[in-house]
Amino acid sequence: MFQTFKNAWKVPELRKKMLFTLLILLLYRIGAVIPVPFVSSDKMHALMSMGSGSMFQYLNIMSGEAFSRANLFALAVSPYITAQIIMQLLTIAIPALEKLSKLGEEGQKKIQQITRYVSVGLGLITSYGYYMYMRNNDILTNKGIFEAFVIIACYTAGASLIMWLCSKVDEHGIGNGVNMVLFSNIVSSGATIAGTLIGFVQQYKVLGVLLDIVIMIAMIAIIVFVVFVTNSERRIPIQYAKRTVGRKMYGGQSSNLPIKLNMNGVLPIIFANSVVAIPSTIAMVFPPKPGGFGEKLVNFLGYNSWFYVVVFFALIILFSFFYITISFNPIEVANNLKKNGGSIPGIRPGKPTSDFITKVLNRITLIGALFLDVIAVLPLVVNMVTGSSLGSLAFGGSSLLIVVGVVLETARGLEAQMTMRHYKGFLE
Repeated sequence: MFQTFKNAWKVPELRKKMLFTLLILLLYRIGAVIPVPFVSSDKMHALMSMGSGSMFQYLNIMSGEAFSRANLFALAVSPYITAQIIMQLLTIAIPALEKLSKLGEEGQKKIQQITRYVSVGLGLITSYGYYMYMRNNDILTNKGIFEAFVIIACYTAGASLIMWLCSKVDEHGIGNGVNMVLFSNIVSSGATIAGTLIGFVQQYKVLGVLLDIVIMIAMIAIIVFVVFVTNSERRIPIQYAKRTVGRKMYGGQSSNLPIKLNMNGVLPIIFANSVVAIPSTIAMVFPPKPGGFGEKLVNFLGYNSWFYVVVFFALIILFSFFYITISFNPIEVANNLKKNGGSIPGIRPGKPTSDFITKVLNRITLIGALFLDVIAVLPLVVNMVTGSSLGSLAFGGSSLLIVVGVVLETARGLEAQMTMRHYKGFLE
């Protein structure tokens, strides 16, 4: 993997893309430390420190600690991700959008433009909720109308700028813009995780050291497991029939159709996290009354409830199957095989082939989704069963999965681009 990045650096075009991506991430990190007027970042940080392991702390990790500091990029990519989820669901539900999505590159550009408008709207709503949350917790230095306008405008502009930075990475950089931003945020939050580990030693002494060792071993095991599963695939054998064109005979070769165990990468877990964070966002916009039904409902949907774990578990599986239906079309694959004289041994061409591929795909997707569930949900379950305060480590499975997944996906993307360049040079 490291050799892949080293080889890509030697290619001028790829080196420019890598430098451009690093520049965008640097600009993002600068924005993540810019303070917002009329907000006391010290009070906000102290408030977040009291909520160890809460959903707000997860949002803090995903924002690179900008959330706890109430800085310009506090909302991170949450509005943009939520907008993407909404648009992809609407594309299936609304025929006009579905037709637009099938118009090729031009249609995708229009959908992307609509997604950006939705993202700005969600950013405005979330900014208002964030403002109300800070206002109710006495985080603001001034509570006038003008101050409210400035604060909400700053956070909305910050969310919009993040969306623009992500789109630029998609167009001119390497990897997926949203994934790269999340990657940088999680890596920059490493100090928080290190602080949690040090806190165990200070609190539990020798037992804390043993606990840290167990956690480190678990993290290494997760990394190895993630790499193994990410590179695992089911290969369906393909046999091509012989055909004669003129005096030459073509075909008769054997090949395979690879189906990766985790074809969706980290998308299901990112989107599931965004959905389960919605109750916390609503609670910021409309703070429930203490002791009332609203507060009980928020606690019931909180990260430390079994209902939250079950919903999170189910959403990962749901999004895994949802994205497989978008990214992989068994009917199209079966038709292409039939046109090129290919077939699966023992399976008739056409519909039987597509049914067989669908059957295999569903099984593989379920296994991949369960793999994501184990990595993301297990730390939360351990935290609830033991009653311990793992703090940011309660979300360590999700964070580690995103980091490793983004690195592997970026490496594969660079390999594909280098291979394409070699073929292009040979043809020229």
